[in-house]
Amino acid sequence: MKLIKRVSIISFVITTAVFANNSIDKSVIEFEKSRFSKNERVEIKNISINMKKELPQKGWYGYIVDLDIKFAGKDVKAKDVIFSDGNVISPELFDVKSGDSLKELIRPNLSSKYYDSGKLIAGSSSAKNKLVVFSDPLCPFCMDYVPDIAKYANEHKDSIALYYYHFPLLRIHPASNALTKLMVIGKKKGIKDIELKVYKADWDIYFEPKETNQKKILDAFNKVFETKITLEELDSKEISAEVAQDISMGEEALVQGTPTIFVNGEYDKSKLKYQELGM
Repeated sequence: MKLIKRVSIISFVITTAVFANNSIDKSVIEFEKSRFSKNERVEIKNISINMKKELPQKGWYGYIVDLDIKFAGKDVKAKDVIFSDGNVISPELFDVKSGDSLKELIRPNLSSKYYDSGKLIAGSSSAKNKLVVFSDPLCPFCMDYVPDIAKYANEHKDSIALYYYHFPLLRIHPASNALTKLMVIGKKKGIKDIELKVYKADWDIYFEPKETNQKKILDAFNKVFETKITLEELDSKEISAEVAQDISMGEEALVQGTPTIFVNGEYDKSKLKYQELGM
């Protein structure tokens, strides 16, 4: 009898916990629907939970919510991050001790679609460990980080694959718009290791990161790589679409800055976990 009673109590606790969690999930979706429906220009098509993560802070959960809406007549698919303990819903939480935003903990894991052989820049595609980096060629930290991580991946090519995605930060480095597209063109023209060569080049002697004159950036690229790329090629819709696709992949993974790296599908805030691989 005691055993049956104990099992019944455990079952009741588990059922209650599941019900409470489902209740929080439902509240989160209802909150998002209510929030967006207040905007007359928004038509909600679907709102669903993409990911839920229990936080170190007792009773709190972080959510990634998929938004499928129409805004001003245009179809928009986006993601939102919010937090809830079942009583309160907040768009942001901060750790009191560190001051860090807890949004850093809420990142989706990457699917296999990010391991595109066309994006491989170092290591081997058959390697067990997959690294995915989103980067801007004019980001000062990226200029050192990307060559370093590529060097490490090549030194451990049997166990590491490194995939590179363009994520130009145009508000900070407008020149990255043209330079990123030129990297795509250069790769199509067969320039080996174009990504790493661009990172190692000294662009400061030709233009500043805030440069918006595409011709000036194009002339510098042609001089450094001894190419004859034209403005017409640079303005190609195909090239712009390829860069836009990379940016979209980054936004889907909630990338906001560079460099951002994922190790075996998981976001690495430290940016150093790759050094534990290949040992």
